[in-house]
Amino acid sequence: MKVLVIGSGGREHALAWKLSQSPRAERVFVAPGNAGTAEDAENVDLSPLDFAGILRFVKENEIGLTVVGPEAPLVAGITEAFQEEKQRIFGPSRAAAQLEGSKHFCKKLLRHADVPTADFRAFQSREAARTYLQEREESPVVVKADGLAAGKGVFVCRGRAEALDAVDRVANPDEFGEAGHRIIIEERLDGEEASVLAISDGRTLVALPAAQDHKRAFDGDQGPNTGGMGAYSPTPFVTDEIMQFVQEQILVPTVHAMKRSRHPFRGVLYAGIMLTHQGPKVLEYNVRFGDPECQPLLMRCKGDLLTVLEAATDGRLDEIEPPEWDPRPSVCVVMASEGYPGSYEKGLPIRGLSEANQLEDVKVFHAGTALQDGQVVASGGRVLGVTAVGNTISAAKLAAYSAVKLIRWPGAWCRKDISDKALNVL
Repeated sequence: MKVLVIGSGGREHALAWKLSQSPRAERVFVAPGNAGTAEDAENVDLSPLDFAGILRFVKENEIGLTVVGPEAPLVAGITEAFQEEKQRIFGPSRAAAQLEGSKHFCKKLLRHADVPTADFRAFQSREAARTYLQEREESPVVVKADGLAAGKGVFVCRGRAEALDAVDRVANPDEFGEAGHRIIIEERLDGEEASVLAISDGRTLVALPAAQDHKRAFDGDQGPNTGGMGAYSPTPFVTDEIMQFVQEQILVPTVHAMKRSRHPFRGVLYAGIMLTHQGPKVLEYNVRFGDPECQPLLMRCKGDLLTVLEAATDGRLDEIEPPEWDPRPSVCVVMASEGYPGSYEKGLPIRGLSEANQLEDVKVFHAGTALQDGQVVASGGRVLGVTAVGNTISAAKLAAYSAVKLIRWPGAWCRKDISDKALNVL
């Protein structure tokens, strides 16, 4: 079978790398891909939002399954475009993708399904949101842009002044555009965050091992939110009992609620969870593999990913065995461009990639890279996801950072404490 992966980040490199290992994968293409996917698969110069161009390529090349990496094409309706042409695609419908595309939609569904989450209010205007904040008792809140904001539309605020500033930023069309047309204000939840992903065919769920992302830019969870500066799996914070609760009280009720609403969820349901003193609560849902959570998860996946994604697409997850997982933990460290999550320079040559990839149990997944005159250059904010497995979290961390030390380009940086939270509780 020929497979097409849509997207250009570290998640898509990990997906293409893993799918290419399937004995049933004849060829794997990535649209548009990056310098790393060009090595592990075949790049196609097509935008993820060019549905007509992608469908033309799929038909001409007899693609058996298309796997969507990022959220934007899902929210824009790529699944419906494929289904109208009777082409197989892994990913939720536009209506189901509103779980990520609209935080207001997500919060209303969670409330309706009685899934534990933070209390919230939604506002159509900056003035109404500011009035609400000024009239209520001062307390920590979270201010969110309703729409897609590349992981940067969430502001965790300690008090009223920060919250008012966050409202002004979300409502600023120059910063968030249409994503800020509605403003969500939630109570702030405290605890450890974890990511629990599950693959669903609309009726059946296959939960993946829990992971923990590091969204803040700098060590010690300081600095602005980013798309994610690193992740590891599994996380000791999610015990077997907590995982059972998340599946039974969060994931399953959500899938049932979507089915009742006549928008069955087929794809990856990613629950961002806060482990509070009152129990796990949903922070948000994503409707695709996380980036960078996908990288350490797929490093541990021992099964045939193509078989699982195909079964989910065809509505027969209950007919296959769930994938096996390497018991060893995996750590992914994101290397970023100087200035990220703000502006950064592009086109800087990267050295040391082959040396890093030669280390045992290490894989360097490309995110923001491109080929320029045969040289791999940095072309994005998050450039690489250096990922390793080890017998312990400490060993996996050491292997990942040993590989990081071999890679260089001007201004390259990373957090130095990825997975340290796990080490502190073990």
